[in-house]
Amino acid sequence: MDLIKKGFWILAFLLIPTTISAQDSVHVNLQKALEIALSENPTIKIANRTIESKKYYKDEQIAALFPSVSASASYQRTVKKQKMTMEFGGSPMEIEVGTSNNYVAGLNFSLPLVAAPTWYNLKLSQIDVQNAIESARSSKIALINQVKSAYYGLLLAQDSYRVLQINFANVEMTAKNINDKYEQGLASDFDKLRADVQVANQKPQLTSAQQAVNLSAMMLKVLIGVDVTEPIIFDGHLSDFENEMLNYKVVDGQLISLANNTDLRQLELSQEQLNTSLKLIKASSCPTLAFSGNYQYMTMANDFDFANYNWFPYSVIGLSLNVPILSWVGTSYKIKETKITMANLEDQKKYLENNLRVSVNSNLDNIRNAIAEMTSNKETMMQAERAYNIVQKQFEVGMATWLDLNSAELAMTQSQLLYHQSIYNFLTAKNELEKLMGNIE
Repeated sequence: MDLIKKGFWILAFLLIPTTISAQDSVHVNLQKALEIALSENPTIKIANRTIESKKYYKDEQIAALFPSVSASASYQRTVKKQKMTMEFGGSPMEIEVGTSNNYVAGLNFSLPLVAAPTWYNLKLSQIDVQNAIESARSSKIALINQVKSAYYGLLLAQDSYRVLQINFANVEMTAKNINDKYEQGLASDFDKLRADVQVANQKPQLTSAQQAVNLSAMMLKVLIGVDVTEPIIFDGHLSDFENEMLNYKVVDGQLISLANNTDLRQLELSQEQLNTSLKLIKASSCPTLAFSGNYQYMTMANDFDFANYNWFPYSVIGLSLNVPILSWVGTSYKIKETKITMANLEDQKKYLENNLRVSVNSNLDNIRNAIAEMTSNKETMMQAERAYNIVQKQFEVGMATWLDLNSAELAMTQSQLLYHQSIYNFLTAKNELEKLMGNIE
């Protein structure tokens, strides 16, 4: 019989890993979540297509600087020929001019030699490409910021849920001990009732914490671009970032560079775009010079005997100069309008820089506070855990009351929650600071 039992347990041990592996979920850490988001999120895909579209538009503008060649052909049928009257020997004579059929075929070409508007249009298309690239970078930074925030929020929800689970287990264990004592006549009916009520009060809080974990996980799945029903387990604990907090060097806010801030960069590109537009407005009133020519064959006949047609070549080349005379009347108002827009944009840039500096200093203060709070909360948490262990042993031997145990347990739970909250505050402040600096990591 023992041999049969042993064989059964060996067989069960061999079958269990296969069953578990078939049902295992995919484990994803923060770095993997960012990789999935940057490849699957629709916002990034749309931004990349926009860049490609702007590059095609730029190539289209470049093509305007190359010679343009076109072929043309025409046929005209004379319905009523023109007549001319001439006098010969004092008597008028009418003569019909032209032929019934007229054919023209040839090539036309043109090349802009001096065309300042075309050059500035090309410059504007280059800035459009830079704008699209910066917009894509902005989308990438925003997505990374959102994914990190959601991931940290999920870790906070998970750690809080674990703390509440431990607290619930302690409460249940205490209630069981009191019930055992009650059955032995060592605890009052009031103590039993109070312990049962505390267990009942803890259940809704635990359920709410579990729902927060599920909701946070679903929000994170949406952000990284996967289905909310995907069996994914997001790994990590907030305590994993404790060493990063202790080793973080907080610098002065004035030393933080905002050169890569995406909002600031987009404003600078808008300023560059306005400067180029101003040059384009001025250039539109400047003379343009183009080289053009054509090479044609033509024939005229009264019949349709194509084999006996005589084709005559005709070619011409020349320069075309276009000098605007009265265009400056409207151009001057466009220049004034553009300069006002440029002045407004400069004020917006200064206002944005000041707000960004305030945000940088605010996040640095939050980081400092979070580091200080984490150090204090960790020490308090360790003390609260030791105090709870002592009171628990005293309660078991009857040296401490239920109220003492409940107070110690509440203090331990709060200190654990505050410890995780301080790490979360550090990570979110650091994440916002990285977004302000325009870092992509």
